[in-house]
Amino acid sequence: MFIADGGTNRRFSTLLFRTWRYVQLDIQTQNEALRLDDFYGMFTGYPFEEKAVFRSSDTTLQDIWKAGWRTARLCAQETYVDCPYYEQLQYTGDTRIQALISLFVSGDDRLMRKAITDFNHSRVPDGLTQSRYPCRDMQIIPTFSLFWVSMVHDYWMHRRDDVFVQSCMDGIRDVLKWHEDRLDPNTGMNGPLDWWNFVDWSWGWSSTEHFGGVPDGARNGGSAILSLQYAYTLQQAAEIFRYFDADSPEAFAWSKRADAIAGATEKNCWDNSRNLLADTPEKKAFSQHANIWAVLTDAIPKSEQAALLQRIMTDGNIRQATYYFKFYLFEALKKTGSGDAFLPQLAPWRQMLANGLSTFAENPEPVRSDCHAWSASPVYQFLSTVCGIKPGAPGFRTVRIEPFLGNLGFAEGEMPHPAGKISVRLQKTASGGLFADVELPAGITGMLIWNDKAIPLKPGLQHIDL
Repeated sequence: MFIADGGTNRRFSTLLFRTWRYVQLDIQTQNEALRLDDFYGMFTGYPFEEKAVFRSSDTTLQDIWKAGWRTARLCAQETYVDCPYYEQLQYTGDTRIQALISLFVSGDDRLMRKAITDFNHSRVPDGLTQSRYPCRDMQIIPTFSLFWVSMVHDYWMHRRDDVFVQSCMDGIRDVLKWHEDRLDPNTGMNGPLDWWNFVDWSWGWSSTEHFGGVPDGARNGGSAILSLQYAYTLQQAAEIFRYFDADSPEAFAWSKRADAIAGATEKNCWDNSRNLLADTPEKKAFSQHANIWAVLTDAIPKSEQAALLQRIMTDGNIRQATYYFKFYLFEALKKTGSGDAFLPQLAPWRQMLANGLSTFAENPEPVRSDCHAWSASPVYQFLSTVCGIKPGAPGFRTVRIEPFLGNLGFAEGEMPHPAGKISVRLQKTASGGLFADVELPAGITGMLIWNDKAIPLKPGLQHIDL
């Protein structure tokens, strides 16, 4: 509420920025009229620049791109924030996805470095990072500590910054040790876990635990989801440590432990009658989440992974991933060469736009936050899945381009790289072939993958006919 004093040239503003889409002015006057000379809003946020480009034969994908990038921009201030209206806090699970969007669309890695450093500074005495930081109220989500390690791995793959990555190695050790100490020697899986083991809002709020988003087996042990996320993180940590020391005993131990956890989880939780991985050894609950992790960790044979993903995308009787966790479904699709299934999975994003949203919401109805950065992941996937652009080696020293056009006739994308820019233009032929124009920065080589064919790429522009 603002109370005018009757003077001229007065300016009124809120003490802190506000988020809004519509503004209603309720004005009450007394003996004099109120003269309103101007009313305006100013955008505030981190100064990301949109340097990437994505276009395709399906022009409606541009609406998803625009809304997704707007969502990501509104959720970036002096730190990343989960949402600009509610908590306005930097959460690790959200931030991992936000950082990848930033790298691919703007090329600006400064906020990502700051986030990794913030979380590293947030670690508590038992080794875990705080789930959101900076924040005066301590909150611990052990799964988010694992995603902090994944963030370091992402940064290592996309930037040549060995000194910075090495500064995080003690923190990685501490996070992994906390989870190691809670393995159940009888099952080879996670035992009972403390704190808030959030996975996805697919699981509702528990009035007894006063938590939501927690899968079966977290409190008492035996969660396939949490066990396999730990295995996934061990694999990533081993890659980092092996890079700095090919004979690293820690990398060897972590790889061995990851294999053991994945094997134990498959043994205890695979249900032959459903042909799915269950959420716990009791095999009473099933989710997309457990099976996504089974693919990402190779807990099931590679030859069976694509078929498993197809089953979980068509089985409406298992617990579904919401907008947030679909990022990991999309990653699993890429891993198995099933990226053509990505575009049909965008129906929820199309529905949000049809509902009138101009940014992407936190989760399906009932919606709380209408602008939540973790739901902007399709922006990253347009470049990394449809156009197929990914690092081929740590530091983005090489490029791997494996496009999945789905039902698109053509797609083109351009993204910033530390050495310049990467651009691709892809045109499918009627017989399933591909015409590709690929341009790589000076000094950068790569590989184009299409229908099991691998074509070497050199710096500069090249025209490829497959």
